[in-house]
Amino acid sequence: MDSRPAVTNGFPVFSVLAPPEQTVPMVFSSPHSGRDYTPEFLESSRLDPATLRRSEDSYVDELFACVVRHGAPLLAANFPRAFCDPNREPYELDPQMFDGLLPEFANIRSPRVAAGLGTIAKVVASGIDIYARRLPVAEIERRVAGFYRPYHRQLEEMLEQTSRRFGWAVLVDCHSMPSVGGPADFDTGLSRVDIVLGDCFGAACASPISQAFEDAFTRLGYRVVRNTPYAGGFTTRHYGQPRNGIHAVQIEINRGLYMSERTHAKLADFAGLADDIDRVVADVAQQLRGRDFP
Repeated sequence: MDSRPAVTNGFPVFSVLAPPEQTVPMVFSSPHSGRDYTPEFLESSRLDPATLRRSEDSYVDELFACVVRHGAPLLAANFPRAFCDPNREPYELDPQMFDGLLPEFANIRSPRVAAGLGTIAKVVASGIDIYARRLPVAEIERRVAGFYRPYHRQLEEMLEQTSRRFGWAVLVDCHSMPSVGGPADFDTGLSRVDIVLGDCFGAACASPISQAFEDAFTRLGYRVVRNTPYAGGFTTRHYGQPRNGIHAVQIEINRGLYMSERTHAKLADFAGLADDIDRVVADVAQQLRGRDFP
């Protein structure tokens, strides 16, 4: 498996951790853990780096680095979600953000755009505007062509190679979520469970696969729900095509389990959570080896 990252203007777009030999039909991805905030991006933003990180799924790539030991690869974006979000359609855009006309095919009316969280976000997750002024419209293609598309080309390649090798594939899209529902969420102010599994209500993944993850986390004492409040983003919906042998499930981990949401510092429980994720991946990998989901 090719693990050489694409490079845009000297910036490595993504990282791939790959085992010497892939032994399970699983591919893991972490689209929102990128934390390389370039000087150019910081200069264009009205926010300080700590505030920009509110949109980041901090350390999720580290929590899931264990998958390599179980024979699966991990793809992680290096660029931050606040700069470009690969878990969106390529052109989910707010026209009010840009100086110039958007492409005619841009999706300007999605719920994500309305919330300010399109492919190029208007706000960080807490609702604070990122930019003091409009961006040039040319910035759209620079970020989509230079960052978004290389990330998805790599993900597509990894899934295709997995499918050819095993006859089918499971994409596990890894995320973290705020411990309390935010102002734009239906569960505003309410504490959240430990783990949310999203499979688009069964449309993106065969039920036994989602159930395997749910059972593995539950056995370790975690509170798990499916599809509420997160049923799966663009990645899960786009790649999850069980009829074509590609399954996709999204995992959201409560940030309060492992980090300070104010300072982004790791908690003492970080290592324990990482060990538990290792156990979950080992459990599910063992169940999937040698199986076939048409």
